[in-house]
Amino acid sequence: MTKKFQPFADDSASLNIGDFTVENGTDKVALYGSLDVTRDKAGLKNAKALKSAVDAIVKALEQDKELPDESGPTEAPQQVKNPFA
Repeated sequence: MTKKFQPFADDSASLNIGDFTVENGTDKVALYGSLDVTRDKAGLKNAKALKSAVDAIVKALEQDKELPDESGPTEAPQQVKNPFA
């Protein structure tokens, strides 16, 4: 990782490790994609990058003194007209 990933710091930063993405948000961090950790130096590098990102997420959550038990939806669902009716 070239710059330090700061979880929950903004809604725009993302980190790519191969085809795996860690996408930042102020309310959540999304993890998606595919990552092969091969048994070689490249695999070790990928594993360390993933571990570093997850460790940063855990640390940020542990340091939040007002961490709720569970977060609800950010927006209330909206009813829309059925376009097929």
